[in-house]
Amino acid sequence: MSRYFFYLVFVNMIANVVASVPKILISHREDGAIVSMILSFFSGLVFCYIVTRFFNLFPGQGLPELTRKYLPRWVSFPVLLLIAGSWYIAGLITLVTFSFLLKRFLTPDMPLPWITSTFLLFLTYGILMKSRSVLYTIEFVLLCCLPIIFVITLKAYTTPELRWDFIKEAVMHIYHVPDFSAFSASTYLLLGGFNLIIFNRLFKREQHINWKNMLFIGLAGGASLVTTYFVPIGINGFESIGGIVYPWITTSDALRLEFFVVERVLYIFLLLYLAISFLSVLIHWHVTLELLKSIIWFKRLRWKKRNLTPFLFIGLFWFVSLEIVTYLTEYQLIEYTRYFLNYLLCSFAVMFGLFLFIKRRAEV
Repeated sequence: MSRYFFYLVFVNMIANVVASVPKILISHREDGAIVSMILSFFSGLVFCYIVTRFFNLFPGQGLPELTRKYLPRWVSFPVLLLIAGSWYIAGLITLVTFSFLLKRFLTPDMPLPWITSTFLLFLTYGILMKSRSVLYTIEFVLLCCLPIIFVITLKAYTTPELRWDFIKEAVMHIYHVPDFSAFSASTYLLLGGFNLIIFNRLFKREQHINWKNMLFIGLAGGASLVTTYFVPIGINGFESIGGIVYPWITTSDALRLEFFVVERVLYIFLLLYLAISFLSVLIHWHVTLELLKSIIWFKRLRWKKRNLTPFLFIGLFWFVSLEIVTYLTEYQLIEYTRYFLNYLLCSFAVMFGLFLFIKRRAEV
């Protein structure tokens, strides 16, 4: 399997450690979070395997090409539009979350729309790049960040501030019935492979995913789930963690790197995840833009031999983002994210049905 596929999976895993996923899981720590994580681990691997096997059957083709070929337009148009909207919201959640984080911890005097606009300036250039250039950007940034992420994770597990008694207390709630919100939130960590709906265009040769690939993804996904949930509880306490809006930010502030250039891990952590979150939004919105371009294209909207349709979509991205970031509060963001992740998990049942229909039409 191409290494770029694993990059797509890992970016989604890492970026959501800081977003609303840990807060949702921790809010259900007394009513089924652990069982939900266990179930989501296996279901997430199954989802990842299904989507990968499906697109391996159609090397060099994304979902727009497949729907155009095997579905009538009155079906493909609303389906692709709905998927594009879902991917845009997924990126928007990450964008708004980090805008709030920077406002609270790094730039408290800067107006929130300015912070978001700075993000959007860089994202505008990024999502207009070719898909191959996006993958190269992901590779470079991810390889620069992964060693530091490993060091911080190792420090979190070895710090004296990590109290294993709190973790044992959390494990005692394993007998509770799973919660659907916790299940959908933890499953979301393992769904980065669904970005193949666009990036499969670049995989011209058939890619084979075997048990070693799935074992690798499973180990990384399991470690990500365990770390996301248990480390903040172990450092902040089983009862105290419930009142913290950003569990991992508070957790990183409890860590120190005594012999590093910057002793407080918080600042390193924020800058590190700023880069990872940029990659996450870049992937989601690049997929969104490509999906929209495949179904809506204004041929007469031109200026100096350049079609302006993509810029029209980007203007819409800007408008919605700036409106949302000024409207939502941090608590509303978490609550709406919970609703979105529940919807997203249910929508994958429809997407799998779409995959099955396309596969059968292709075999005829």
